Amino acid sequence: MAEREKRPYTIVLGVIGFDCHSVGNKILDAFFTERGFKVINLGVMVSQDEFISAAIESAADAILVSSLYGHGEIDCDGLRGRCIERGIGDIILWVGGNLVVGKKDFSEVEEKFRSMGYDRVFPPDTDLEKAVQELIQDIEARRQKKAAEGR
Repeated sequence: MAEREKRPYTIVLGVIGFDCHSVGNKILDAFFTERGFKVINLGVMVSQDEFISAAIESAADAILVSSLYGHGEIDCDGLRGRCIERGIGDIILWVGGNLVVGKKDFSEVEEKFRSMGYDRVFPPDTDLEKAVQELIQDIEARRQKKAAEGR
């Protein structure tokens, strides 16, 4: 059990769908890496199944999905269901960026993605230091729950 507790926080990171915006992805990779996370960066134009396969192969704690071209509603829908089908239904799912086309109140966007099964939803101007603390909290809570369940 002590060995499991020492395991680094592992995240799968990528830009979903046909989105080729890479700058934010590289920033997130460097940011989380500098803070001690093991980052599996899939880059841009990543399919849902690629996210899931990488999470399974790396025993990831979380999947962080970015979408900047506004088609997140289409690209991100169904990811939680696919995770469940492939045996990682309890993985932490985060999504962030310019997730929808047009101007919408962020609370509406957040509600939509939460209903899709995402644990947290972030706008493009997210405070990354705060996000790191939230991710650590989410991962620790998930690990404690798994330990209590004997997994």
